[in-house]
Amino acid sequence: MENRINISQTGLFRIQRYSIHDGPGIRTTLFFQGCPLSCQWCHNPESHEKPPRMDSKNLDKIADFLIKEIQKDRIFHDESGGGVTFSGGEPLYQPQLLLKLLDLCSQKQIHTCFDTSGYGDTSVLLTAAEKTDLILYDIKFMDDKTHKKYTGQSNTLILDNLKQLSKKRTAVTLRFPFIPQITDLNDNIGSIIAFIKENTIYRNINILPFHKTGESKYKSLDMKNYLQDIKEPSKEQVAMVKEKFESYGLDVDIGG
Repeated sequence: MENRINISQTGLFRIQRYSIHDGPGIRTTLFFQGCPLSCQWCHNPESHEKPPRMDSKNLDKIADFLIKEIQKDRIFHDESGGGVTFSGGEPLYQPQLLLKLLDLCSQKQIHTCFDTSGYGDTSVLLTAAEKTDLILYDIKFMDDKTHKKYTGQSNTLILDNLKQLSKKRTAVTLRFPFIPQITDLNDNIGSIIAFIKENTIYRNINILPFHKTGESKYKSLDMKNYLQDIKEPSKEQVAMVKEKFESYGLDVDIGG
């Protein structure tokens, strides 16, 4: 059966091994197909295509196949304190597959985390939160109109979902995509800090500096690259943004 399954049939578009940027330790990262957002800086534009439909029978076969793929890296997970990360795209966009894989990983005692925009059904998010060890949660803009402009969706659900995770005291690492001239404006950063401190228990955030590694993908997919003229931030610019968050008492890491 394994020989007859290819990546395009699984609801994923890539499996990345030996990742050190998607949670603690060395990780196997599974990139889910499909995303309800259309962030202009997305470095995985190939994820925008909707995932294939699958019935319960196919779901079981695909999940069994994927858990075997994950277990191939088990020695690296165990030695480094790593595990598996579900990224995308948006994992919440395929709730059945996400929840199934979280359950299987739990049975195998594999550390899990998933990377989310927070834009997803609240009940699915909270169910997934109970099954995972960690959530990586993006927070981009506080102004709703600006959020819609650059991502295509409102941020109301995203912020409400983060409040719900905080109430449940879910383990969350916040992540701030640093896009020069767009997300790094003082008003936006100040509003993000105020929201975090007033509405959540979280006091840690990872800064994700903009990079242009996905630029060639836009060309190959014949998709418009809205940020082709934006330059990657310098180390000095990243340090300044880091200092802004730290000045309000937040623990900050670069990347991750």
